[in-house]
Amino acid sequence: MKSFAARLIAWHSRAGRKDLPWQNTRDAYRIWLSEIMLQQTQVATVIPYYQRFLASFADVHALASAPIERVLEHWSGLGYYRRAHLLHSAARIVVSRFGGVFPRAAALLTGLP
Repeated sequence: MKSFAARLIAWHSRAGRKDLPWQNTRDAYRIWLSEIMLQQTQVATVIPYYQRFLASFADVHALASAPIERVLEHWSGLGYYRRAHLLHSAARIVVSRFGGVFPRAAALLTGLP
């Protein structure tokens, strides 16, 4: 009998979504951004917001240095605006405390807003 992991991988090969903009990157900022945007929001809704957001805030430094009003303009229509506020706050912390590099330690990551 196949292991659960093998069955899950086989299922994903058949039915899983492929080539989403955040799937083929190892960039922590892009992955983090997608995780925040995807909270309680459908994938199809997130894709254009994710792409526009990255066009304006290409990295954590750009996001951290942007005024919150500009961040909220780009978030407009995505809902749950608290996510945008927390995203901006966390970006500022990543830049000020960690030099713009996302920490690898789980305790430090979970300490971000």
